[in-house]
Amino acid sequence: MEKSGEQQYLSNQMKIGSVERRTANYMPNIWNYSLLQSLTNKYEEEKYRRQEETLKREISCIFHEVKDPVAKLELIDCISKLALSHYFEKDIYETLNTMVNTNKFGSCMEDNLYLTVLYFRILRQYDVFLNFTDDVGQFKISEHLDDKPILQLLEAFYLGVESESLLETAQVFATENLSANSEISSLPCPLHLSVRWFNVKKHVNVQEKENKTNSMLLQLGRLHFNMAQAQQQKDLKEILRWWRNLDLKDTLIFTRDRVVESFLWAVGVAFEPEHGSLRKWLTKVIMFILIIDDVYDIYGSWEELECFTSAVNRWNHTEIHQLPEALRKCFCALYDTTIDMDQQIQQEKYWNSVLPYLIKGWKDFCQALNVEAKWYHTGYTPRLGEYLENGWISSSGPLLSLVVLFGVGQDIAETINILENNQEIIYYSSLIVRLCNDQGTSTAELERGDAPSSILCYMREANVPEEEAREHIRNIISNLWKKINGLCINGSPKLLQTLLYIINIARVAHFIYQNGDGFSVQDGETRHQVLSCLLEPLPLN
Repeated sequence: MEKSGEQQYLSNQMKIGSVERRTANYMPNIWNYSLLQSLTNKYEEEKYRRQEETLKREISCIFHEVKDPVAKLELIDCISKLALSHYFEKDIYETLNTMVNTNKFGSCMEDNLYLTVLYFRILRQYDVFLNFTDDVGQFKISEHLDDKPILQLLEAFYLGVESESLLETAQVFATENLSANSEISSLPCPLHLSVRWFNVKKHVNVQEKENKTNSMLLQLGRLHFNMAQAQQQKDLKEILRWWRNLDLKDTLIFTRDRVVESFLWAVGVAFEPEHGSLRKWLTKVIMFILIIDDVYDIYGSWEELECFTSAVNRWNHTEIHQLPEALRKCFCALYDTTIDMDQQIQQEKYWNSVLPYLIKGWKDFCQALNVEAKWYHTGYTPRLGEYLENGWISSSGPLLSLVVLFGVGQDIAETINILENNQEIIYYSSLIVRLCNDQGTSTAELERGDAPSSILCYMREANVPEEEAREHIRNIISNLWKKINGLCINGSPKLLQTLLYIINIARVAHFIYQNGDGFSVQDGETRHQVLSCLLEPLPLN
């Protein structure tokens, strides 16, 4: 006999009231929020802005003074590594256009592998290696090569697209030569896969040691970094006030308090001072992604998760009354924050409401997490393909991409058009986030007995050990980057400027999960990057 609505309600209440809660034993937050909110930064002063403008004008003149092809490309490469390209787009374009149309420059590359690979990295030309291969496509360089061309070859490999066999050959050649060089043991994270802003300090230090870079350019790099950091600190202080006023920390004791790390992710996606609103919106979304992920992975019973998912799908409060206080507060805070974000977007950009898109983003995300929760509660392990069909959404990549597009977009119609017509790059980037996350978190999740990750799915599907499964996942990630590279090459430069912010989401995922779970375990590389990127300025000469 079917239960009445009242009987079903009472039944659910009894189940919900007798839940045995799991725990992930997350480390407590390591940051002193009061201390962070007391930060002051002198680089907000107007005199530094005037210094920056003077240096930009002087460096622009250098493009016309430098004649040597290698020096020209190294100048452009250095500007990119210092995250200054947006200041010199016109100069860079004119310089590269001149090189492309100069026969003399082409002849310079005939016997210079370093110049050739550097040129390839910057222009992404396909046939520039042919002078260095024999009739069967093998590299035929006989003389001893120093570090620079070998490292450039390794970097170039990560710019490849599908079926580009010459770059595969270049990687094998470079790896063989690299292993014989005692001074270089590995390429920790290739430039193309790394977060540019996180590496600015390292590149400043490298350029200073080599003592080949124009001192004005390094000074601009330092000043630009410090001024951007000053704006980021203002944004962080505002986020910390929002988190304190939300008053969730004492109720949601099962989840991770990771405001600073969430903000670091947002900075990695968009470091530029003009994207302060995007950073704040993105940080808030990432915080709720972490909280809700812990709700589904750790805290909620199956009955509670069904109820919570239904409440998000209906986007109203009528179904949350039977839930425990923690989940009621979580839903209400998510609801209010999303409404507030929509209002801010309307006010700042003079757009119509984007609330339906934001709500759909949360619906899809929670529904994907609920699918994984069902797998856990029923003891089901999907095949890898089935896992990824759901996992690209549970990665939060589509939701983050949506917020990024609303943050950088200028026109609402154009932004929606980009969203609807570039789902491929969102899909590939989201899969990278999912798989990088699994690589970093699967060990701890296996120990806790969480829902299966891509690694466990493939281990059981292919009957292989963990390391072989991890290598398979690494190969999938590599192929996904090739697909992204192909889309970028065939896209318009203007569109690419927007899509790069979505690709940055995948790059931050590489950083956060490269040595484990950078969210759950704060005191490793993540802590170092917070100190370096958000708190410690570069010294000015």
